[in-house]
Amino acid sequence: MDALLTDPSVSHHASRLGRPRALEVVREVQRQARQGALPAAEVVTVVATRLAGLAGSPGPRPVLNATGVVVHTNLGRAPLSEAARAALADASGYADVELDLATGRRGRRGGSVVDALLRAVPEAEDALVVNNGAAGLLLATTALAAGRQVLVSRGELVEIGDGFRLPDLIESGGARLREVGTTNRTHLADYEHALAQGSGDGTTGTARSSIAALLKVHPSNFRVAGFTASVPVADLAMVAHRAGLPLVVDTGSGLLESDPMLTGEPDARTTLRDGAGLVTASADKLLGGPQAGLILGDVDLVARLRRHPMARALRVDKLTLAALEATLRDPAAAPVTVARRASAHELRARADALHRALVDHGLPCEVVEHDGRVGGGGAPEVPLPGWAIALPEGLAAPLRLGDPAVLARVHDGRCLVDPRCVPPAQDDVLAGAVLAAAGRAGDVGVKDAGHVPPTGGHPAP
Repeated sequence: MDALLTDPSVSHHASRLGRPRALEVVREVQRQARQGALPAAEVVTVVATRLAGLAGSPGPRPVLNATGVVVHTNLGRAPLSEAARAALADASGYADVELDLATGRRGRRGGSVVDALLRAVPEAEDALVVNNGAAGLLLATTALAAGRQVLVSRGELVEIGDGFRLPDLIESGGARLREVGTTNRTHLADYEHALAQGSGDGTTGTARSSIAALLKVHPSNFRVAGFTASVPVADLAMVAHRAGLPLVVDTGSGLLESDPMLTGEPDARTTLRDGAGLVTASADKLLGGPQAGLILGDVDLVARLRRHPMARALRVDKLTLAALEATLRDPAAAPVTVARRASAHELRARADALHRALVDHGLPCEVVEHDGRVGGGGAPEVPLPGWAIALPEGLAAPLRLGDPAVLARVHDGRCLVDPRCVPPAQDDVLAGAVLAAAGRAGDVGVKDAGHVPPTGGHPAP
């Protein structure tokens, strides 16, 4: 017990939490180890992790993202801009969420956010905000196709993370998916044939009565290469128009307009120009806003979604509305945009400065090339050239358990600290966190924290 409480990775958090509460945690972890549920070698790490979580401020603990992955799902995806944070504070009290201050009467909920979305995406006739991207797709397919069929390519029936699959999500709202094409190749004729067949189950009836919508899903977190074929939005929109059916396109990562840096990543403006009736996307990825789902498109279709009972259960609160509107006012200032556009030259200068600070304190390390990634399922094949500090692998855990917590990347036996997603104003904080972690990593101090393995190529997250 005493050895655990005086361990460098435990004592800091134990002192902040208080000895009585720390003892409870240590006893519980020791009990698990004695019962064989936990390897003895992991006791110190588990105790430190649990104490760190309890000793921090209420709610999620702030973390410095040193992985090079810009939209990091495990770290809450997009960090908010300063303007969005200020808007959150302003909206935390009473706010005119559903009040027209000019008349004193009830106003349109989140009307200023909708106006901001329509300014950003002028191709959209109307817009609706729900609580995440999956909710947007669920509401669209439920409101338009509950009890009826939705045509979708078999190659677009994706799993979106943590075991959740879009087919299960959509069918939970009552729509029935009708697969067309194959895993690797789907042609326009596949959709046309399904529409001509109608219900496809041997029953009589027109396509209009049995099929309610066409759906196209961007496979954002993977690529199928080789002998492949898919139908562009513009071609699919013509087929949908001839059948008198809406085309719903899930673009995924929330890019509102095309970006030459993100080859192949669909955007809302282009997708609507190509004829989509509705576009759904996430606001907390490439847009850089709070967690929300964006629905943009035809005014009549959006109205159907807004009037559906499910819309009430999926609506966002005043804090989300405030942060989203602030993000839309200046999307270039969003940390996600700043981080993914950071140049390799700029990152090399920051990595060199961090390297000097660490070496001056006796910590062995080196500067290595390191490709960042967009993350969050966006542009999975697009590297973001940059640089990182290579440290001994053993520093990864002390960095995570430090104050502030720092998440680095472990690769090829090294701990890689990439400054891309760390605000430049926090570079000194990052250097201090690395040095503190190195000081806790061994009994003999910073200078003997470990050996950095030789560079083994240019890893990518």
